[in-house]
Amino acid sequence: MNIQQLRYIAAVADTGLNISAASERLFTSQPGVSKQIRLLEEELGVQIFERSGKQLVRITEAGAAVLSVARRTLADLDQLRRTAEEFSSPSRGSLSIATTHTQARYFLPRAVDRFTRRYPGVTLHLYQGTPLQIAELAASGAVDFAIATEAMEHFEELVMMPCYYWNRAIVTPCDHPLRDVQPLTLEAVVQYPILTYVFGFTGRSQLDAAFEQHGLHPNVVFTATDADVIKTYVRLGLGVGIVARMAYDPKVDTDLCALDAGHLFLRSTTKIGFRRDMMLRGYMYDFIAEFSPHLDREHIDAACAAANNMEREALFSNLDLPVL
Repeated sequence: MNIQQLRYIAAVADTGLNISAASERLFTSQPGVSKQIRLLEEELGVQIFERSGKQLVRITEAGAAVLSVARRTLADLDQLRRTAEEFSSPSRGSLSIATTHTQARYFLPRAVDRFTRRYPGVTLHLYQGTPLQIAELAASGAVDFAIATEAMEHFEELVMMPCYYWNRAIVTPCDHPLRDVQPLTLEAVVQYPILTYVFGFTGRSQLDAAFEQHGLHPNVVFTATDADVIKTYVRLGLGVGIVARMAYDPKVDTDLCALDAGHLFLRSTTKIGFRRDMMLRGYMYDFIAEFSPHLDREHIDAACAAANNMEREALFSNLDLPVL
């Protein structure tokens, strides 16, 4: 038995029993992963994965127990490595972040710029995906931090902390009739084809809830995960875009106008999350503070000590978060 075998079974479980995807994540070969899993099963005398032909179809009861111990072992080894590195090389290491395109493109760069100037010896790895993918990456330990608006509340193993509030803008060509509607209403917006985020992305649930609450049925003709793509198709005349306000840059989007929609939709909250059992290195605390200055070490440690996400929400209920 070896540590690599434990990593293999955890990766296979995390990728939906897809050995090919697990081997890509681990930068190794598919036959090598299969062989090592077989060797581990033979040594332990139990079947970890049930098979149908060459396909893995489910995790056995024994396999679930083995995986639980394997994950704890891998987490403890990671803690041991981080502890040693914190003393031997406090300003060197790596930091992996999973987030959505909107966060990566429009808000994260400022924090990254300040952080990399302060810690040039820390390598940053940025992953983009859906909010669910982002939360799963953090929950499995594949990345250090998850930054998103949706989905993370479903993962109790994640410590989640609020970073800032944000709302939306209606993006149109500058000669569009909506610019003359005062005050802007959902009833006016719904008269036009709508381009917005894919469901599950960037606060889309808040948008849908607002229309539903007013008994309106928007004609959503185009969805994308990328605000820049949405703006491109607004320029082509497909309809009006509903995007995060931060995704409109008046210096770049000079051919488009942004109509404030803060009064039409409930604001959304961007959060940062990480595994409860993860040891935070000093530079990780500092990255969180760069991204969200109100999250100092005291608040972060209190959030880690809280019993559940409800208690964590209570910790931050009185904070005056910035609004974008």
